[in-house]
Amino acid sequence: MTDRRDNIREKVMARVRIDEDTGCWIWTGPTSGTEGRGAGYPRMALAGQTVAVHIVMWTNEHGYIPGKKELDHVCRNRLCVRPHPDHLEMVTRKRNAMRREQAKRALICGEA
Repeated sequence: MTDRRDNIREKVMARVRIDEDTGCWIWTGPTSGTEGRGAGYPRMALAGQTVAVHIVMWTNEHGYIPGKKELDHVCRNRLCVRPHPDHLEMVTRKRNAMRREQAKRALICGEA
């Protein structure tokens, strides 16, 4: 008999494509849209609520995320839902914002 955690994992993995080059688990289902600060994150229905898939996968595999913490996409791919330290890391809001700015600067410098 499968438990709730297995059911959630199966539901998520049914909509995932594994990128062999990066190791990212790419969500192929619905997202939060294309506009606003929260745009482009994976979304799914779970127990009658719309939830962020990367957060569901993290809590399913690692447990509760305290109120002062959030998840950072270390791999820099918002569609990645892999709950692994090379892809998602629990950090403070300040560290997440700092990393986001560093990634933006690296992108801008890389294009110049």
